Amino acid sequence: MASFHTITVTKGDAGLRLDRWFRARFPAVGFGELQKLLRTGQVRLDGKRAKASARLEAGQQVRVPPQVQSGEDKPAARTEAPAPPRPARISAADARALQDRVLYRDDDMIVIDKPAGLAVQGGTGTHKHLDAMLDVLTFDADERPRLVHRLDRDTSGVLVLARSRAAAQALTRAFRARETRKIYLCVTVRVPRPRRGKIDLALGKTGGPGHEKMTGDAEEASRAVTLYDVMDAAGQRAALVTLMPLTGRTHQLRAHMAAIGTPILGDGKYGGREAFISGLGLEKQLHLHAWRLEIPKPSGGVLAVAAPLSAHMKAAIEAFGFDAGGEGDPFPRD
Repeated sequence: MASFHTITVTKGDAGLRLDRWFRARFPAVGFGELQKLLRTGQVRLDGKRAKASARLEAGQQVRVPPQVQSGEDKPAARTEAPAPPRPARISAADARALQDRVLYRDDDMIVIDKPAGLAVQGGTGTHKHLDAMLDVLTFDADERPRLVHRLDRDTSGVLVLARSRAAAQALTRAFRARETRKIYLCVTVRVPRPRRGKIDLALGKTGGPGHEKMTGDAEEASRAVTLYDVMDAAGQRAALVTLMPLTGRTHQLRAHMAAIGTPILGDGKYGGREAFISGLGLEKQLHLHAWRLEIPKPSGGVLAVAAPLSAHMKAAIEAFGFDAGGEGDPFPRD
């Protein structure tokens, strides 16, 4: 005869309601059936009857009856949370290289310096991406890290990962509520005028599949706001610019800089041929770097972290003779 099974609540599931925890693991069990299982004592929490609204704590034991485990008379039910993306075939050298890019780590979060050229998530024709490589960043946690925000494939710099479900919820809320402070560094073709200002241009998607762009000409556009400040300039040929997005639209920084006539160096999608400067031996890469981030930590306090410049950003700064030594805040708080 099949026996009851006991599942231990992980630290990452602490704080979840029992019914939501149950639904994530046994989606074939409806709400009414779960209520019956709880009412008749077939599902128990630490050996005691419990309500669907009970909040779970790490280490508690949830008893699950055999018919739920086997899925009798029901479609097959998952007994775990949704499976992560299929792990990439990653070599030991690549695993170490990714681990070496960790800028900060605590019990709740990991911050890495994402390399340019690595997609954050998969898509059509994208087989190697960060989301499928996150197992190598699990370290001592019970769960693999979770993505809580994104960077473009060709953008380098600060990327935050959550180490548990609870931390992911807190960090996601911080990004959505604009409680974070993100500063990017870029090289532009030509120099923005004025040298310091605000771009307030609504953006929406235009173009067909494979040719989508964010522009101010879209019928359905959402407000997008970016602050910018020129750190240094090479005559009128190029500039080193800091950017702070106040909203989070797709490709916002790239579209905004192109809209004011100073596309980001290497951004052919938004700047066309004008986004490239010949004669200096520069890489034909997007010169946009997620430089600094301030974000509330789930455990309390605020984390301030910065990512070192990528090799192609350093090469451009050297080629143009820019002074990138400014350590002050380019966008002082009011």
